[in-house]
Amino acid sequence: MRFTHIAAVALTLSAVPAFGQTPVDPRPANNPEQKPAFAGQTDAPEQKLGVAFDVVTVVEGLQNPWSVAFLPGGKMLITERPGRLRVATADGKLSEPVMGLPAVHARGQGGLLDVVPDPAFAKNNTIYWSYAEPRENNENNTAVAKGTFVDDATAPRVEKVEVIYRQTPSFASNLHFGSRLVFGRDGTLFVTQGDRSDVPGRMQSQKLESGIGKLVRINTDGSIPKDNPFVGKEGVRPEIFSIGHRNIQSAALHPSTGELWEVEHGTRGGDELNVVRKGKDYGWPTIAYGIEYRGGTITGGIQQQAGMEQPIYYWDPIIGPSGMTFYNGNLIPQWKGNLFVGGHGTRDLVRLTLDGEKITGEERLLKDLQPKPEAVRDVRTGPDGALYVLTDGAAGRLLKLVPKK
Repeated sequence: MRFTHIAAVALTLSAVPAFGQTPVDPRPANNPEQKPAFAGQTDAPEQKLGVAFDVVTVVEGLQNPWSVAFLPGGKMLITERPGRLRVATADGKLSEPVMGLPAVHARGQGGLLDVVPDPAFAKNNTIYWSYAEPRENNENNTAVAKGTFVDDATAPRVEKVEVIYRQTPSFASNLHFGSRLVFGRDGTLFVTQGDRSDVPGRMQSQKLESGIGKLVRINTDGSIPKDNPFVGKEGVRPEIFSIGHRNIQSAALHPSTGELWEVEHGTRGGDELNVVRKGKDYGWPTIAYGIEYRGGTITGGIQQQAGMEQPIYYWDPIIGPSGMTFYNGNLIPQWKGNLFVGGHGTRDLVRLTLDGEKITGEERLLKDLQPKPEAVRDVRTGPDGALYVLTDGAAGRLLKLVPKK
């Protein structure tokens, strides 16, 4: 393993935060005319904790990795977007690709995406993974499969593979698959999705007969939980948990409340952090912060409307979020309870200080990562208490952040 010494501000640990007067992100806002719905909804004060830490390279040589999952006994599963699932050890060894996975649509943002072990993995060896599934007529969709993982040293594989969810309808697009998988405390599975990055797809985010632009909740056998908000309503997809989402690539359960939090991609100036609640409408594309990529207003150019939820925080300029974790480890006590979000677009790690559902401080880490800053694809708290960061690219790495020696 390789160690790099990094200090957020100073080379000594400090429990006293320093709040800066300058913005965390010095770039100009994309939509300076938009106004937050409440104080503190954006541009939290820069908060430098001064925590010194080592960045340890655990695994390297990954091709566009998307997700990392921890297994009992210390091994990890890592997905590579072209369609490979790898087994990694703590000393950096990588297995041959796991056999038995279905074909993926590995174009654009598609491919093999998230992977999570069953909460009872130690007993049943079951894993779940999300992927872009190829369909007829050049269409594709977000899908979720499960299988029994066989950790064979020479031929790792999954058996008894079963597709338990398919986004409906399928769509001819290579973008906005969402695809984070998060288990609720009750054992149900949340599946985040996207709007497929096309105007016709975008408009389906508000239509209850479509799975596009929705966050869904299913049982592990693919059936629908009886307490989902739209169960029994005619013409409505019963798997829907919330609507009005653009592209959710970050999601995690709050460690105290058990509620699902998510960070989703906006356009230019509209990345947003939401607390997801049953049956709620998060607005896209009717309301949105930011502007279109090509310039100009989004839909009607409004950011607030009755009956639609406001994000608890938004970014302008954007961070391009991917992956998130509430840090609940003990290795770095100054970070305990903080929310970490991967900055895929900004090539950094975003740390947020929370007071309930209010963001009171923001810090950008890994801006000085060596040999150069990297796009962060996934962030996890490891069972060893370290903070793990998966970087995207043709030579992606799995890093872990530990106290400086």
